[in-house]
Amino acid sequence: MERLLVPSLPILGGRMLPLLKHYRAVGVHHPLTWRSVLQTSGTKHNQIGSCSAKCLANHDGASVSEKNGPKNSALPDNLLLDARILYCTSPALGHNKEAHPESNKRVPAIVDALEKLELSPKHRGSQVLEIQNFDPASPDDVARVHSRSYITGLEKAMSRASDEGLIFIEGTGPTYATATTFQESILSAGAGITLVDSVVAASKLGPNPPIGFALVRPPGHHAVPEGPMGFCVFGNIAVAARYAQHQHGLKRVMIIDFDVHHGNGTCDAFYDDPDIFFLSTHQLGSYPGTGKIHQVGQGNGEGTTLNLPLPGGAGDYAMRCAFDEIIAPSAQRFKPDIILVSAGYDAHALDHLASLQFTTGTFYMLASSIRQLAKDLCGGRCVFFLEGGYNLQSLSSSVADTFRAFLDEPSLAAQFDDPAMLFEEPTRKIKEAIEKAKGIHSL
Repeated sequence: MERLLVPSLPILGGRMLPLLKHYRAVGVHHPLTWRSVLQTSGTKHNQIGSCSAKCLANHDGASVSEKNGPKNSALPDNLLLDARILYCTSPALGHNKEAHPESNKRVPAIVDALEKLELSPKHRGSQVLEIQNFDPASPDDVARVHSRSYITGLEKAMSRASDEGLIFIEGTGPTYATATTFQESILSAGAGITLVDSVVAASKLGPNPPIGFALVRPPGHHAVPEGPMGFCVFGNIAVAARYAQHQHGLKRVMIIDFDVHHGNGTCDAFYDDPDIFFLSTHQLGSYPGTGKIHQVGQGNGEGTTLNLPLPGGAGDYAMRCAFDEIIAPSAQRFKPDIILVSAGYDAHALDHLASLQFTTGTFYMLASSIRQLAKDLCGGRCVFFLEGGYNLQSLSSSVADTFRAFLDEPSLAAQFDDPAMLFEEPTRKIKEAIEKAKGIHSL
């Protein structure tokens, strides 16, 4: 398994300052400069098509195909009223590298678990809906977060990726691209936009809209405005946040990121924005080395970034304390119009890219608590986005238990979690970190 490596980016005041023209990217056969990768002329790829709107509801379950055209919910009102969960899948099957932890097996493993545990539309009917054939994000959608030069450059680089099979696009880091990476990445960003549309539409019909979950890859929270980073190509959750503001007038957006790694790309995108509150819990000292507790935003955005680095070994106790003492009070004070969640499952004790020890039960607690927070504060408007999680067993069982939390059904964590795999949490260090964050942010 590959180790995450910190790319050679200068860091100033907690802000990543990417200089892409200085990157080195290694192709299959020879080294390239990042600029040469992005300036390579390539053939145009056909846009991923969308089907006409149709609802497929029968004894096999319900799935919805969205109409090509303006971005809004194509779901009939009765389906939106009945649904408890809306989800989209974008497995990016062509974006894959042999033996890479961020593989194309991740989303199919989740889908298989949902089916086996009878949490799929086939078993749940109108309670659980999968939206299919949604539109990819437009260049304008993505450009609210990422530079135009990065977007167009990556699209052009697909020609070289097609010729060579696979190229590295981050220089010293582990982010790769294949011939399908651009199209599959904008499709994954489009999944989040589609779910925002649908959840917002449902919230206008009643007080209990369904929660959305974008089961997509590549993940997004490390991608900085000027380029890719840490397995991530486009900032899916950041794109959705800007879309919610511009398309739906949801001015105040809260982003909760519980991936084991700091979501530096999301943090950078909104570091000076007073209307987007970014809150990250992550392992102290882990990749990419950002997310220090004293980094709180800058300019007008000072105070709307909250980083809570947790010591290695932190687990269920730490996150219950963090939710009660940090996440909930921060949300209650901020008063968001929508809550978006970077749901990384790599903090699980069985995931070896870091050393926190969350369990399936920890993720169930987080999903249940965030769902209730959204109901209390913003009319239930909430969308989750898949980020990390590389042990297929713990990833799939934890996402499945997240679905059970959304359905207000008991956790099955006891079937998946072996208490023998856990060791005592460093409670003193956990309490010190939480108290320090509370002091910095006057919680």
